Amino acid sequence: MKFRILLLLMLVIAELNNAAIACTTFIISGKITPDGKPLLFKNRDTDNMNNSLFFFNDGRYDYIGIVTGDSLWNKMVWGGYNSKGFAIINSAAYNNNTGDTTKLEDQEGVIMKLALQNCKTLQDFEKLLDTIRKPLGTNTNFGVIDANGGAAYYETGNYRYVKYDANDPSVAPDGYLIRTNHSLSGDIKDRKGICRFNTASLAMSEAAAKHQVTPKYLFDHFSRNLSHSLTKTNLWDNIPLDTTSDFRFFIDYIPRRITASAVMIVGAPNEKQAGNAVMWTILGFPLTSVAIPTWIEGGDKLPETATMKENLHSPLCDAALTLKGNCFPVPGEGQNYINLAVVINKQNTGYMQLLKPIEDTIFMRADQLIMALDKGNKSKCDIQDYYKWLDFYLNESFKKLFNIELLL
Repeated sequence: MKFRILLLLMLVIAELNNAAIACTTFIISGKITPDGKPLLFKNRDTDNMNNSLFFFNDGRYDYIGIVTGDSLWNKMVWGGYNSKGFAIINSAAYNNNTGDTTKLEDQEGVIMKLALQNCKTLQDFEKLLDTIRKPLGTNTNFGVIDANGGAAYYETGNYRYVKYDANDPSVAPDGYLIRTNHSLSGDIKDRKGICRFNTASLAMSEAAAKHQVTPKYLFDHFSRNLSHSLTKTNLWDNIPLDTTSDFRFFIDYIPRRITASAVMIVGAPNEKQAGNAVMWTILGFPLTSVAIPTWIEGGDKLPETATMKENLHSPLCDAALTLKGNCFPVPGEGQNYINLAVVINKQNTGYMQLLKPIEDTIFMRADQLIMALDKGNKSKCDIQDYYKWLDFYLNESFKKLFNIELLL
């Protein structure tokens, strides 16, 4: 009992001291996915909760990216892919620049935007890193895939990077790589995000064993994973009877109080079909939102529910954050505790339970469209028709379930 109390206190202190430590990511080689397409994933943790999607045409290639609702929204991108099938994400590493006193920092979003504007392949990205003026102002793990089957992490500091190839059996014997908030090549004493790394490793091992390496399954078992590798607990094991308040300690799960979005990019099977890559995104807190797909082939008009508006917010993210407020209603240190009863309960009236059939329908209709696009039987017009249906469906669903209108 004393050990458990001490452990909880240590976790609270770690959370308070490292509020900015963020993001859980993975790369999966097309060698182990059912359709042969690589997957790139990021669970984004940040202190700016207002996340949106935006279609950019300000570079050599068009691209879709996750942006943050502040004055620098069009200067940085926090995950995305371009018209050539090149995709990139990152996670803060914290141990690439040990002993480095360089003042320049937080340039990861700038470099990811630059890469999406100009890169077609992993080799292009490596050339970009090689030629940008140093110091880079980065302490991160960049995850990259391309339409040639390339898939790799670049553990990147101010002056150097180390590549880990997900297609190399000696580097990724199981066909995937995971990174949280440390680089394997960096100083071991500065490693952070170990607990989430271990949780993610267990989840990925189970997904591979079950042959469930698909976006739908992985969102549920990563972005919405309620197990804890350190305490050996799973919040699903003892869920509340109903919506009556039931607070649980909620530190160092893969989804965190500061999780603002999640993105999973399904790469193209080859360069000729680069336009068939798709980007699935959860805007807002993953436990109170749903994943939606976007295609560059669909043009610059993205779903209205996910697009940044004049107030630098997106309607779907705002709605998810409204629901999230009920998950963490206690201010101050109380934010370390989640009201699990409004998330999941035995009456199946928790937010995750109510939103699941909505997301299931979104995936079902998207899968049909994706199959047709791969066969060349659908086009830009069909993608736009899907977006219109999606906006209507989400608006009606949130209005019916939560009395929230996404589109007024």
